Amino acid sequence: MQRDFWPSSDPPFAQTREQALRRLGQFAQTVSRYSRERNHVMVGHPNVSRLSPAIRHRLITESEVAQSVLDRYAFSTVEKFLQEIYWRRYWKSWLSMRPQVWSQYLGDLEDLRGSEGWERAQEVIDNGGPVGVMNAFAAELRETGYLHNHARMWFAAYWVHTLQLPWQLGADFFFRHLLDSDPASNTLSWRWVSGLQTPGKSYLARRSNLEKYLAAETIQKNPEGIELLENPSPLPLPMGTISRIPANPGTSDPSLAQTAQGRVGLWIHEEDLLAGELLRERHFEQVFITGDLQAWNQRGFSEVKQKWLTSALADTQYRCQQLYGQQVRLEITPKTSEGLIEWAEEAKLQTVMALRPEVGLVHDGLSEIEQRLAQRGVALLLVDREEDLQLAPYGKAGFFPFWKKVSPIVRALGSLSR
Repeated sequence: MQRDFWPSSDPPFAQTREQALRRLGQFAQTVSRYSRERNHVMVGHPNVSRLSPAIRHRLITESEVAQSVLDRYAFSTVEKFLQEIYWRRYWKSWLSMRPQVWSQYLGDLEDLRGSEGWERAQEVIDNGGPVGVMNAFAAELRETGYLHNHARMWFAAYWVHTLQLPWQLGADFFFRHLLDSDPASNTLSWRWVSGLQTPGKSYLARRSNLEKYLAAETIQKNPEGIELLENPSPLPLPMGTISRIPANPGTSDPSLAQTAQGRVGLWIHEEDLLAGELLRERHFEQVFITGDLQAWNQRGFSEVKQKWLTSALADTQYRCQQLYGQQVRLEITPKTSEGLIEWAEEAKLQTVMALRPEVGLVHDGLSEIEQRLAQRGVALLLVDREEDLQLAPYGKAGFFPFWKKVSPIVRALGSLSR
């Protein structure tokens, strides 16, 4: 079935840093067409970068992507593409000030389990719903781990406003399968489509919009139920109140990496796979790279998603071995905290250093990790990327106020701006 979505000879997504940089170089040659072509959902998705999984797990960074295109084009030519790259940073910044939204979402999922809504959602996921193109999107998601952003919006709107299913269960479906899903962009995008993120605004999947932007062959192959999207209406949902929480006062920049004394080990988790390159000036006794198999299974990650993560982690081990020699260990651990404790004790560490994970699965386990390490006399030192610290304060309101503050920083990354 994957051949229906991608050319069989073309690997859809970079699984290594080298592949990601090569794909970035290829896409940079055509990115000037992005703003006029980006909304079209084509077979093989040649009009978008397909770099989102690599950026999400930081096989490459947003600033690397921005610099690559700004070295070739004027800022005005590629601004729309750059906005799309930095939407993820905006969502992360917004959620970091309101982490209770993530906690509430996880609680809602547990409350919905076994409910009538949960049973209807499972029926749609397992056997399809009444609209053929939406079933095709669900199949593409399951089989490739990807959907074009426009298809994601259509499917989410169809799920919430047409089928009237709980948005949390749709977000969970995406989170389990999308290679690039993270708690911020996935959860908050579903909230936005549902009309919860921006007061008075929701998104609807309209037949006219699908017929304008979706490849005609996809509609022709899957015509069933398209008339149900003729005149959609928004499903009113209670907004609630979300308070902003002050930023974590413990954030620290990478310069603190030099202050740790004694035997220090570097922990690299799946939230940032370039930690080894960022902190390479610091001597580490050992490097420990983890993938949390327990969390993957608890959250129901698909086989496709687990396979991609495993490949990206293996590439991280290879790159770190080039930087640090053979003192690099990779474990797809049954539980990250158990693996870290064992590693820290074996290596006789005084400090475990890591890049601070954003709100999400790895972050949820930090308290236990820090406590268990402390019981053994080992400190956990979390540092932040300077670029993340620079952008983090701007997620207080909407994206465009964020972009107004951030765009001069992004513009300065390119050689054409100097």
